[in-house]
Amino acid sequence: MRYDFDRNVDRSGTNSYKWDVGPGELPMWVADMDIPTAEEVVRAIVKRAEHGIFGYSTVPEEWYRAYIGWWESRHGIIYKKEDLVFSTGVIPIISSCVRKLTTPGEKVLLMTPVYNVFFNCIKNNGRVPEEFELSFDGQGYSIDFDKLEKAMQDPQTSMLLLCDPHNPIGKIWDRETLSRIGELAFDNGVLVISDEIHCDLTDPGTEYVPFASASEKCRENCVVCISPTKAFNLAGIQTACAAVPNGRLRHKVWRALNTDEVAEPNAFAVQAAVAAFEEGGQWLDELREHIFRNKQRVKKFLEERVPEIKLLPSQATYLLWLDGSAFGMKSRELAEFIRSRTGLFLSEGGIYGSREKELCHLRMNIACPSPTLEDGLKRLEKAALLLRENMV
Repeated sequence: MRYDFDRNVDRSGTNSYKWDVGPGELPMWVADMDIPTAEEVVRAIVKRAEHGIFGYSTVPEEWYRAYIGWWESRHGIIYKKEDLVFSTGVIPIISSCVRKLTTPGEKVLLMTPVYNVFFNCIKNNGRVPEEFELSFDGQGYSIDFDKLEKAMQDPQTSMLLLCDPHNPIGKIWDRETLSRIGELAFDNGVLVISDEIHCDLTDPGTEYVPFASASEKCRENCVVCISPTKAFNLAGIQTACAAVPNGRLRHKVWRALNTDEVAEPNAFAVQAAVAAFEEGGQWLDELREHIFRNKQRVKKFLEERVPEIKLLPSQATYLLWLDGSAFGMKSRELAEFIRSRTGLFLSEGGIYGSREKELCHLRMNIACPSPTLEDGLKRLEKAALLLRENMV
């Protein structure tokens, strides 16, 4: 291994949203890695900073080449230069699309449980979040296509926010599933916004399927949100891309992003993205191995020490979806108990969908050094011991 992912970095004093916690608390919630980005990316940012002038920036050819090359070599899809539109982030893309490509009062479908900020993107723009609950058998999630078709046939439904790989459950949707989603959406006039920000964080040897590659109907009816920020821990750099193969739709997206003033890069956005995609491949592959080892460690630890909490199977992201229903509590109650008694801060499942408020799922971020993970697991075990005492 060339890179060291177990080096602890003190993030205090850096205005970190994740680490804005109380003394002795350990945050393992928001999707923000406690691992420094690739040194190749740091060098590119430092080189740009040393120039000393930070005026308005344009989007150069190298930015397009980096995205096109990465998605062709890594994910087997060829985007053309004209397909790509710069944005300051995936959420700005989604919010702009919701605001400009739907009308007030229309419904936007969500496949829940799903990333909680999607709800904000819809509600804040005067649209109605319509939850389509994924089928859950206690072990994993699937789509009831009869119910999905019925939801899409509603004339008030104009958009679907798709998440692939799916946050928080870590599921990769296969090509057949994506094709069926795309066909239903196309045939019913429902535009698909596909958030693929976690696509580079699959388990080693596992690949995701870009929505636009699943079928021609998918390709002609989608806005794909892609970015190096999640995989390379660059969220604060604010750099992303909307890939829109359909020309007429792309023009509308381009207008939406420019109208909302989220289509211009800051002084570091281009350099960071280019360095990540052109020089960060080995770092990312080693990171994926590290995250996978952390996942296996959590699985083993829970089975041996905290059997009341089950790790649900996943194929991607560094976010684990845990089922703590054996404790007989709701997710918010369990998350608050764990934090108050041990300082371990996990995301409670209730924020990811209405049904989740009645269940007991927790989301755990394991993109951290191994010692940090061990600390988190020991705190989780401490909480379990306290709960067992109350259950006796």
